[in-house]
Order: sequence, then structure tokens, then C-alpha cells
Amino acid sequence: MPDVIRVGGLLVATPLLEDPNFRRSVVLIVEHDGSGSTLGVVLNRPTEIEVTQVLPTWGGVVTGPSVVFQGGPVQLDSALGLASVRGDREEPLGWRRLLGPPFRLGAVDLDAPPEVLAAEIVSMRVFAGYSGWSAGQLDSEIREGAWYVVDALPEDAFSGDPSRLWRDVLRRQGGELAFVANCPDDPTLN
Repeated sequence: MPDVIRVGGLLVATPLLEDPNFRRSVVLIVEHDGSGSTLGVVLNRPTEIEVTQVLPTWGGVVTGPSVVFQGGPVQLDSALGLASVRGDREEPLGWRRLLGPPFRLGAVDLDAPPEVLAAEIVSMRVFAGYSGWSAGQLDSEIREGAWYVVDALPEDAFSGDPSRLWRDVLRRQGGELAFVANCPDDPTLN
């Protein structure tokens, strides 16, 4: 199971996952170390807080919706930026690759001056907090049926309609997972 979890991959909550922090969530894995500790951000939980309210200098760089997303239940007072950058240039300062060629998705140093990166950024989102798992915890949750592990597309991190991301990611998998995308919010009403 540890080989399945990788930086740049997606965790998609199965209908069995009832934890309100992760119900029907899509999590992009941004760190996974040799000991099995994993860190990710929930891609489909926009808040109503405008980026300009918390990071005014980045407000003009963020692409819509220009709100802060709740990246997970851990350290909600911290922020993480994700951005795709132009593919025809060197990697810009203040940006660390998560998904490699041909995709250019990475983490942004929010302490850097936005003008250093602004011309290179194609799309960007800001996340408050993150999702974290200690060594072995995520492996266990996957074995218990809480998560599907699938490949990410660069546009997943910047979905124009985050409320549809869970269904959209499952549908494109085909087979059984495409069928799961149609699972009603409350199966007892089916």
C-alpha cells in the first residue's frame, strides 16, 4: 500500500467516510515521506473568506474563486499556496514542484513577494490548514475502505466548480468508481 500513496496523487473519500472534515472530499497529497507520514490539502472546500482579507498582497494573483479554501482540519491558522506555472520556462523562485512534466503544479512560498512569481503563475489557490496523517495511519484508512487513491490532473487543484470535483474525479476513473460518482448524498433516500 505505501507505494500507492505519492506526492501529486489524489485521495478521494469513499461514500463510507463519514468524518465531516473529509466527507466527499478530494485531497491532493503534497508531502509523503519514507516513514509513511502524509500531508495534503482538501481541494473542494471553499470558504467565504476572500484571499485579500488574509493575504492582501496575493489577492491579485489568485484565480477564481478568489476565496481561501479549507485545506483540512490541522493548523487552520496557517496558509499554503498551490500554483501552476508556465511550462516553457525554468522553475521560478518561491515555487516548489509537486507534479512534474508535463504538469507544472507546485507549492508557493507565501512569504515571497508576489511580484516575483506573478508573471509565471497560470492558476493559484490559497488553503488554510492542511490534512495530515501519521506514519501508517493513511495506509490503514485506505485498507479500511475510506479512500480511493487516483491520479491527479493539474486542473483538479483549480476546479472552476469545486462542488462538483468529487463527482468529476470519480467519473473520469471509469468502471466501478464512475458508478460511485452517482451515489446519493443520503443512500437511505434512494
